[in-house]
Amino acid sequence: MTFTLVARCPKSGQMGIGIATYSIGVGLYCNGLRANVGATMTQAFVNQGNNTLALRLLAQGFAPARVLDELAANDPDFAYRQIAVIDRDGRTVAYSGPKTRGWSGHKIGDGYVAMGNVLAGPKVVDAIAQAYEVHAGESFERRLLRAIESGRDAGGQVGNDGHLTERSAGIFVYGAYDHAELDLRVDLHDKAVDELRRAFEEYELYRGYYRDRGKNPRDAVPQDVFVSGLKQHQMAAQ
Repeated sequence: MTFTLVARCPKSGQMGIGIATYSIGVGLYCNGLRANVGATMTQAFVNQGNNTLALRLLAQGFAPARVLDELAANDPDFAYRQIAVIDRDGRTVAYSGPKTRGWSGHKIGDGYVAMGNVLAGPKVVDAIAQAYEVHAGESFERRLLRAIESGRDAGGQVGNDGHLTERSAGIFVYGAYDHAELDLRVDLHDKAVDELRRAFEEYELYRGYYRDRGKNPRDAVPQDVFVSGLKQHQMAAQ
């Protein structure tokens, strides 16, 4: 009961995941990103070892299709998984197992996979893919967020008793460094995608400050001073 976009930015080479689900704490399972290696995500009935194995194989030079074959060979319950794999060059493969629940499926585009399970139908993954493509002029992070917002707006997840709200969500981006460039998550909220948007827009105001104080700590402005100045600027703009 999850919908996701896994992508490689063609401009920056960044790898990212945008995800939303009825399950809680989804960020725990989004460890399938590595700089200069690739991106992968396993969902539905999650096998947490898949992401680690897939990244190891990508780092060794295996093509995404071969990685998927190795995951299948290593997993007796492979039919219950939904998987996307993208390498550093943007080559892409995806799989939606026959034993995943509800409407389950994926769409492969240029350097991305839109996928989901327990969904309102194929219109959800179509909306995710379309939003990612239409907003090509925006930053990679914003495109990931737009994609999952569009999946939600297209009907999102549907269980036995009707619509299932998104209770956790996240955006995760790796670029040229071993550490994440963005790791933003909502672990439990009645409207997790809305809350993720709120947190993202607030974090964007701080992003340059956090970067600069790490590069030049001796001259860094204290955070309370920065926040005070930020509030004054926002009030003046109203």
